[in-house]
Amino acid sequence: MAALTPRAVFVTRETDYELLIARHATRGQARFFLESRGEGLAQVEARHERFHAVLARARAAVPGEWRQALVRRADLDRFLFGPDDVVVAVGQDGLIANVAKYLGAQPVIGVNPAPDLYDGVLARNPVERLPRLLPASVAGDVALERRTMVEAVIDGTERLFALNEIFVGHRSHQSARYRIEDGTASEDQSSSGLIVASGTGATGWARSISEATGLDLSLAPDERAVGYWVREPFPSVATATRLRAGKLTDADLVVTSRMNEGGVVFADGIEQDFLGFGWGRQVRIAPADRALHLVTG
Repeated sequence: MAALTPRAVFVTRETDYELLIARHATRGQARFFLESRGEGLAQVEARHERFHAVLARARAAVPGEWRQALVRRADLDRFLFGPDDVVVAVGQDGLIANVAKYLGAQPVIGVNPAPDLYDGVLARNPVERLPRLLPASVAGDVALERRTMVEAVIDGTERLFALNEIFVGHRSHQSARYRIEDGTASEDQSSSGLIVASGTGATGWARSISEATGLDLSLAPDERAVGYWVREPFPSVATATRLRAGKLTDADLVVTSRMNEGGVVFADGIEQDFLGFGWGRQVRIAPADRALHLVTG
């Protein structure tokens, strides 16, 4: 049987214009909604058209003999990626975090469709690079960053992967009660939850926590280590606050729920895609065996 030709899989999310139309059904209704709030539709439409122009250029850059697929962020959990795919994420940096958990060693090319609007820390490539990067990715002739990911395993069976961070706490972000174990140290805690972040995630949510608390950890994106931060731990006769932050390399962070209802574990800020974390359930969190293979040039 002849080998399949390479496949470029384009990953996108809805534009603001598309979300407005989905909510209001027609362009006229969307315009009325914005104008009633002192805003206009023209700028939203312009960004939409600009994005699709970049996407069209990106898809035109695929070699003619290749296969192509297009998948929206909302459909990622139902899409089957092949081991030989080249993944092209066209959009903001968060889109790369969204797709990373569904991949193995496939190369990921992030394309920034609007450098004046998006930072492009992960989606750092202009669309003009794609004609070279696509075939070079298949040939293994590209520079790659192997960015560490975080893995959470609940009761030894259910798994979650994250490029940025795993959150453990109450779904309403009210007080969460649990037992935390870091190596030989352990204690019962009541807090606003905790996060375990990779070096990539350490520049986001984890950074805001570390700056607020002064608990800074050194984490490189490609370092096989993760860090944890506890949000607003509360001391009481039954709970302590000694384990507020730490770096994990060889040992797992072990958290056991003391919540009768509302306990959750979710990845990369996708709160609706959570695993239940009721009383007695235990989650072990550590650097994942898989990594994001990010094409940098």
